[in-house]
Amino acid sequence: MERNPMPRLTCALTFAMLLSGCAAVDGYRKCGAHGCSGDAQITSEVEALLSTHPALEPPNEVYVQTLDGVVYLSGQVATDLQRSDAELLAREAPGVHRVVDTIGLGYSGR
Repeated sequence: MERNPMPRLTCALTFAMLLSGCAAVDGYRKCGAHGCSGDAQITSEVEALLSTHPALEPPNEVYVQTLDGVVYLSGQVATDLQRSDAELLAREAPGVHRVVDTIGLGYSGR
């Protein structure tokens, strides 16, 4: 009898989200609600890098937040390659310690 993999997959995804959330909580405790010194500059740098990449222009949407040098990417793009490009570009910005990518893929089917 074949088992349904969904409960295990759901548990694994929840665990991964909790781990990335722990980093955000630690950053918030360290830096407060307005972020750490330099976070706004990192966010601006990442947004500038993303804006130079035509494949990430609308209708794609990539949002950037930074907390304690950790860049959080969210939003939605059309392809996995675009998501990978956004993450690689974010890593190029000065001061980035880590990138957490939660960008979703848009459905392009019928």
